Amino acid sequence: MNKSNIANTARILKNVQIGGNNVVEDYVIIGVPPKNKKEGDLQTIIGDNAVIRSHTVIYAGNIIGNNFQTGNHVSIREENIIGNNVSIGTKTVVEFKTKIGNNVRIHSQAFIPEFCELHDGCWIGPNVVLTNAKYPNSLRSKEFLDGVVVGKNAKIGGNSTILPGVKIGENALVGAGSVVTKDVPPGKVVVGNPARIIGDIKNLRYPTGDSVYR
Repeated sequence: MNKSNIANTARILKNVQIGGNNVVEDYVIIGVPPKNKKEGDLQTIIGDNAVIRSHTVIYAGNIIGNNFQTGNHVSIREENIIGNNVSIGTKTVVEFKTKIGNNVRIHSQAFIPEFCELHDGCWIGPNVVLTNAKYPNSLRSKEFLDGVVVGKNAKIGGNSTILPGVKIGENALVGAGSVVTKDVPPGKVVVGNPARIIGDIKNLRYPTGDSVYR
């Protein structure tokens, strides 16, 4: 553990392994035991070159790769698998047992619930809400949670809501403020409430005529 980069007010609990060249700012807590676990029961691993900003809380049992960054006041619950080059914005919440691939960008104040999968290179805009409970707070809702799957290099515009179990296809684009109620095919652009397909990402052009995406 490179303590020279860890603030005096940060708390690193038992069974936490942190790589080299990391910055851990004031009032960060890493290794918080979840319910029914004791401190140190679950190993927490964070790779090299992390920047973990103030008041971030990372629960125990997370496996996080290199070049990880958080904004301020991020909450990451237990037992997630997070790849390399992942950035999670200020006041975002990631619940437990999610899978986040490499080169993923999650902007500020997003909500990523249990059992979601965010594949390599996907982009989650600010205030995006992924959901996993078809009937929230129902008698057996916890038995039937179904996380959202966001495909490789897909992009979800700010303030969008994605319903439980929906799969956003590879390279797809969800327009800002959309409510996505069904699967989005790869490479398609969807907008609206409920979201509908309006085109293909390969046909998007800047005013100059240049392609928006390669």
